[in-house]
Amino acid sequence: MAQSVLTVSDLTADISELLEGNFQSIWVEGEVSNLRRPNSGHQYFTLKDEFAQLPAVFFRGAASKSPVELRDGLKVQLFGNLSVYEARGQYQLVVQKALAHGTGDLQQQFEELKRRLQAEGLFDSDRKRQLPAFPRSIGVVTSETGAALQDMLKVFARRAPWLRLSLIPVRVQGETAAREIADGIAQFNELSSRPDLIIVGRGGGSIEDLWAFNEEPVARAVAASEIPIISGVGHEIDFTICDFVADYRAPTPSAAAETAAPDGAALRQSLHRLRQQLAGAVGQSLQQRQSENVSLRRTLVAHAPERLIESQIQSNDFHGERLQSALSDQLKRAAERLTSARERLTRAPIDERLARWREKLHSLEETLQREVTEQPRELRDQVEQAHHLLQTLGPQATTARGFAMITSASGELITSTKQLPEGTVFDTHLSDGKVRAVAQD
Repeated sequence: MAQSVLTVSDLTADISELLEGNFQSIWVEGEVSNLRRPNSGHQYFTLKDEFAQLPAVFFRGAASKSPVELRDGLKVQLFGNLSVYEARGQYQLVVQKALAHGTGDLQQQFEELKRRLQAEGLFDSDRKRQLPAFPRSIGVVTSETGAALQDMLKVFARRAPWLRLSLIPVRVQGETAAREIADGIAQFNELSSRPDLIIVGRGGGSIEDLWAFNEEPVARAVAASEIPIISGVGHEIDFTICDFVADYRAPTPSAAAETAAPDGAALRQSLHRLRQQLAGAVGQSLQQRQSENVSLRRTLVAHAPERLIESQIQSNDFHGERLQSALSDQLKRAAERLTSARERLTRAPIDERLARWREKLHSLEETLQREVTEQPRELRDQVEQAHHLLQTLGPQATTARGFAMITSASGELITSTKQLPEGTVFDTHLSDGKVRAVAQD
């Protein structure tokens, strides 16, 4: 029976299917050799040990996220899938993750602590505090000689130079690093004048370099802090236990500073915009108040006491003129009536005429009194003065001052000695009566 003949491609495909189907998600340990980095960004090398070697490729996307920088002679633990490069007919390891030799145990410790703390709720989002939008002071826990501190200081100087910064210098790797980091966090919390925010961080490195931030004392100190904490450890691809417990995880120390510090330039623009809005609102309000002020001033002028007094004075003058004219007319008519009465008195007995004259005068006084009482006070005073003058000039007032009025026996008023020839009988009227006499030469 004739055997079937396979092409090279068919055989290679069958081998590829067999290998790739049985060697997925595997860890392989060895030493890096013959490392090549073409312009594509991919990394090609050989993983070897004392007895064998294995071609490997670390494509650019996965290599850019790796915490380990490959180099010849470096012992590593690689995670990936076995595949066949059919063009050359060789199998190779397609690397997805690389760890330095001995970090497998560290990775296991990391995962174990992560599961335990997560079960306790230390990673829960509802226990994380909101960062202050405008902190006045920031505490930093990091190495005083590391590049991370200098990067953060540059960011603070650019974004918010007014911030008050405090540093507690600590080791960020080594046996005592975790304890120093935890103590630094506790020291900031114990200050009487505590910062508004704490940044804990360091620059990038291998898992061993960053291990202090994966230890339980640091995680407990971050969780117990009463001050909000930003974790800025390593590079963007690095994750630590500190990142999960912190209130906010920044991908780098510089990013932590960017997050913590308000943007001064943006604040200035916002303040400028608000100042313009405020100026516009104030200007509009002032314009409105000025219009209201003009209206109120006009109302005040119209109702000002001076204007009211002036108007009242003018009204008083007007009424005074009317009263004076009316009084003048009354006096004129009274004079006319007095003249008429005097004429009638010359034709009637003096006593009878005086009685009628007094009655008319009394009636006139009542009439004047009624008219005067309806006039303003000032005019009433003027009328009273005129009335007083009238009484002063009347017959009774005249005789009361020592003067006498002379009439004939028939009652005719005597105003001249020519009316009294010798032997004429006449009456002399005094304030309390009359005396009859006879004229003599």
